[in-house]
Formats: sequence, structure tokens, C-alpha cells
Amino acid sequence: MKRRQILMLLVPVLLCGMFNLGMYRVLTCRLSNNFSSASQAQMIDVGRYLPFDPDADLPDLNSSVKLSEDLPVLDGAAALVPVYAAVIRNLYPDGCVTFEGGEFSSDNFYGENFAPDSAMQYRNTVRGFQAVVDGSADVFFSAAASEDQKRYAQEQGVELVYVPVGLEAFVFFVNERNPVETLTSEQIREIYAGNITNWSEVGGPDRIINPVTRLKGSGSQTLFEMFMGGRAIGRKSPFAVTGGALGFSFRFYLEGIVGNSGVKMLALNGVTPTAEHIRDGSYPVVAQFYAVYRADNDNPNIPILIDWLLSPEGQELIGKTGYIAISP
Repeated sequence: MKRRQILMLLVPVLLCGMFNLGMYRVLTCRLSNNFSSASQAQMIDVGRYLPFDPDADLPDLNSSVKLSEDLPVLDGAAALVPVYAAVIRNLYPDGCVTFEGGEFSSDNFYGENFAPDSAMQYRNTVRGFQAVVDGSADVFFSAAASEDQKRYAQEQGVELVYVPVGLEAFVFFVNERNPVETLTSEQIREIYAGNITNWSEVGGPDRIINPVTRLKGSGSQTLFEMFMGGRAIGRKSPFAVTGGALGFSFRFYLEGIVGNSGVKMLALNGVTPTAEHIRDGSYPVVAQFYAVYRADNDNPNIPILIDWLLSPEGQELIGKTGYIAISP
């Protein structure tokens, strides 16, 4: 009787141990070397780019243009916060950037608490396009608009003006431990279409590929959809999390803003996304970014601001923030 009781106690212990061993071998061992941290969400630290903070990570120019009134409210995508924050630092008067509660706080979802009367806002791409259409922002800095964003402007009867002011590389990246160094554009399209599912098919290890996408309407997701050229994104394997991630972003956002040292950018068609290869056009996916404003906005300083951004001084500022000038 006593032996039977002991056996009844041992059976669930043994079953539990076997289950845990199985999970360890099937998941833990694979996840420990799965290269999946490549696409861990990274949020910009807006506090590094407050225009009038003496310690801000922003360039200084001896600008020939200074604005003192009718200041256009500037907003933008996460990747372009350094650009429009630097514009404010160099062209706008001290005191024009204000915060709810009197000081900057990073407790909000996007890391901002700019007051309604602040010349700088940060709503990121999805909310930012809506803000410029609705009139709560004057100039919005962003990559290309999505079809939904264009449609929203049309539905509101608003014509938007898109002025290219700089260049940036659209890049694909993996965990630094992934041995793959380069992919072709077609291989990446095949991966996201669901036709290539294992890194071994493209010269890597025997690991499932976890192709990661972004929020619909974000600048990087819009550029990715343009890159796919209308090709549908395939359904991922439920076991993709046990494999190795493939993600996409913008070059300077990845290496200069969020500074994710645990990932590496891939060469595309054998060409690395360096500043030189962006300038000479040899990197395959170079995107313009824009200053966007309403065509009917009568703020007299908007054309002054746009002309300055396209001037040698403005283009120098674009380069000093880490991006590529659109003109030499």
C-alpha cells in the first residue's frame, strides 16, 4: 500500500520533469540561440533632442535666418525628431518649446508632454499626418505618406505639399549573431511573401525566419509596402518565434538614434547602406523624406522655412543631424 502511494507521488513528478525537459530542448535551447532580439521594439528618447537643452544631441549653425513670430509648429516621425528639433534650435527663439507641467516628462506613450502652445510637438507618423491635416501642426517631417493618410487628407478636402528635404536608406537588419551578411531584394520579398522560411535557404543556419513588420501607417511600414511592390505578405509560421528575426527600419534611426548595438544592418544586393552609397545611389533603397504642409496654410514663415531647408545652410544642418543632404 505504501509502495503504491509512493509510486502515485512519483508518477506526476516524473511526468512534469519529462515535460520540462522536452520544453527545454524544443524551446529554451533553440531560443537561446535564435537571433530573435533583432526586432525588439525601440522607442526614441525625445529628451536627447530638446532644442534648447544645452546638452541636447543637436548641431549648432550660425544661421542667417531667425524667426521671431508666427512660428510654424513643427512635428514629425520618430526617425526625424533630430531634424526638426535642430531646425527649432537654430532658427527659433528660446522659450518657444513648452511642456505641460512646466518641464519635460518621458512618462507618456511617445515620451512627450509638449504643451499645446509649444512650437515643437511629437505625435509620430500616424497621429502626425492627421495633425497637419487638421491644422494643429504646420509642418510635418516624415517619409512618404501611406495611402490611408493620403485618403484622409482628400476626405477632409485638404491638399498637402510634400517638399523633399533629405535622403535616407531603408535598411533590413538581423541579430548581430546571425551569420547572414547580405540578401537580395528578391530574397527579402520571398521571405515576407512566405516562400522562403528558413535561414538555411539564404546561406544561414537551420533556423526558421521570423519576418517582422511594423504598425500600419508608420513611415517604415509604408516604405516596406512600397518595397514589396504590391506583393502580399504571407502568413508566418506559429513557430517563427523560435527562429531568427528579420526586421526593417531607417539607417540613422537604427544606428544613431536608438543605437541598438545588438543588431546589424544587412547589405542589400551586396551593397552596404553607408552614407557614400546613399549619396551615389548604389544602395538599392534610398528614400526621400519630406517637409509636409497644407497648401492653404497662410503662415508667412512656412515658405521662408522651406526655402532655408533647401539652402546650403539647411542642407548642412540635414547632414549634421546624421542624414544625407538632398543636394550637394
